[in-house]
Amino acid sequence: MAHSRYSDLDRPPLSEAALNRALVRPGALWTGVTVVDSTGSTNADLAAAALAGAEQGRVLVAESQVAGRGRLDRAWTAPPRSGLTFSVLLRPTAPVTTQGWLPLLYGVAAASAVRRLAEVDVRLKWPNDLLIGERKLAGVLAERVDDAVVIGMGLNVSLRADEAPVETATSLAIEEAACLDRDPLLRAVLREVESHYREWEATGGDAEAAGLRAAYLATSATVGRDVRVELPGDHVLTGRATGVDASGHLQVESGGERYTLGAGDVVHVRAAG
Repeated sequence: MAHSRYSDLDRPPLSEAALNRALVRPGALWTGVTVVDSTGSTNADLAAAALAGAEQGRVLVAESQVAGRGRLDRAWTAPPRSGLTFSVLLRPTAPVTTQGWLPLLYGVAAASAVRRLAEVDVRLKWPNDLLIGERKLAGVLAERVDDAVVIGMGLNVSLRADEAPVETATSLAIEEAACLDRDPLLRAVLREVESHYREWEATGGDAEAAGLRAAYLATSATVGRDVRVELPGDHVLTGRATGVDASGHLQVESGGERYTLGAGDVVHVRAAG
């Protein structure tokens, strides 16, 4: 039983059949949910499926991911079934120039779903890390594949403190959240993503008209904070995060100048004292 999916009763496996019954229906965004015991990367697998012509709405969930990565190609690992590791395949019709909002949209949707079910105060560090306090609960990674977008998420659920890869990581279990059941959490996130995605698509990708920009700002842990942004090319910008523009880029004021950043690794700077 050492390698059984049921060997850890505190971390039961997900039911692919139950998830499909709950999420796949006529007219729904989600067209099929696949659950695998292990894979290298759910994003990489769905990217390959996208290139092969897979339809929008495919969801791939891995109980264990052995070659997962986050932003800036950082490695990401966790014990099997200790979290939710999954990717979705979207084929948006909104203009490509608006699609930079998709990873932020995903973050807003996931934060809203987790906040409602788990009853924890989840905030977003730009662009889309889910935080509780200053510790990371989940990460989101979006990748373009021709005319498709694959978005992956890793959400720590039952991860224990001694299993956390870094001290700055947390989980719903560590935070003593109200819900540690991965099935309803996954359903809630996917339904919330569908709702926000439909609204965003209906406006032609206009984040302002869809209410997405306002929702993001209301959930942001970054805007209004002093930040240090590590930019490509080993450059560093320190200043005050003042907003997010119409394209989802972070606005930072530093030395009397306003900078608009489309990429960078944000570190929240604690106030002195």
